[in-house]
Amino acid sequence: MTSTSDTTPTRRGATSATRWADLARNPLVGPLAALVVAVVAFSLITDTFLRPANLSLILQQSVVIGILAVAQTVVILTAGIDLSIGAVAVLGTIILAKVGGSHGPEVAIVAAVVTLVLVGLVNGALVAWVHLPPFIVTLGVFTAMYAATQLYAGSQVYPVDKGILTWLGTKLSAGGLTITTGVLAMLAIYLVAWYVLSQTAAGRHLYAVGGAPEAARLSGIRSGRVLVLTYLAAGLIAAVAAWAALGRIPNADPNAYQNANLETITAVVIGGTSLFGGRGSVLGTLAGTLIVAVLRNGLTQAGVDNLYQNIATGVLVIAAVALDQVSRRRVQT
Repeated sequence: MTSTSDTTPTRRGATSATRWADLARNPLVGPLAALVVAVVAFSLITDTFLRPANLSLILQQSVVIGILAVAQTVVILTAGIDLSIGAVAVLGTIILAKVGGSHGPEVAIVAAVVTLVLVGLVNGALVAWVHLPPFIVTLGVFTAMYAATQLYAGSQVYPVDKGILTWLGTKLSAGGLTITTGVLAMLAIYLVAWYVLSQTAAGRHLYAVGGAPEAARLSGIRSGRVLVLTYLAAGLIAAVAAWAALGRIPNADPNAYQNANLETITAVVIGGTSLFGGRGSVLGTLAGTLIVAVLRNGLTQAGVDNLYQNIATGVLVIAAVALDQVSRRRVQT
């Protein structure tokens, strides 16, 4: 007969192993661990990485891509993709600069928000109601927005005077670390997105549409409306990113952020969000954004050529997608 004292350690061991297994399956654990490893590695390789000024620079460099990556995350969670997000944000910067110069900053902000939300509506309508592939839709919108921005800007750069349009570049000091209001805005957007996705019915519907579309349809979820609202939200977030871009550099350049779409996808994928939809977190995306920023900053300080930095980032993306594939196969089996 087995005594209670003999079985208790075994049960405790099994419970502990289960907890560790559950923790390992959390998609947020990998990105956070990678971020910690990168920070520790570069702090050992270089003497300047952990200096407050450098950490502040990393955060400031992450703002625009970090905000756009939130929009990319919600779209990818629906099993879609948005290749137009960078071009849409650049159009927003030109609208803010030109309309702000002629009609005032308040009118410019309203004009930029309305325009970019309408672009999101077009994306969402074509995907949800016309049933076109998101890749094709957003690739076409990317091409159209890039050309429209060049035409609207006349291929010129527009400087922006200090004021509300550059407010997200205002610097704040805390404990020797200097950050900007843009960093706080980025963190606020992540917090709101996390709450909506994890604590509301709208978030659960979005995950269902991306992860199990047929089950979502049978359960009465209006998938088309969810998709349209998702792309509308992406347009609104892109408007905030455009505002933050002028706070970062007070010039509206129609040629800026040409790789923003790829950089946002990189941050999302490294952050553990599945390209197949229905799995991931905006908190993982935040970690992914910081991983890319830390990697580029650390390699630059270590004297590594920018081309090799791109190679390292590309390898990291491929590895992240491969891990996602393995994880999905394990879940299915």
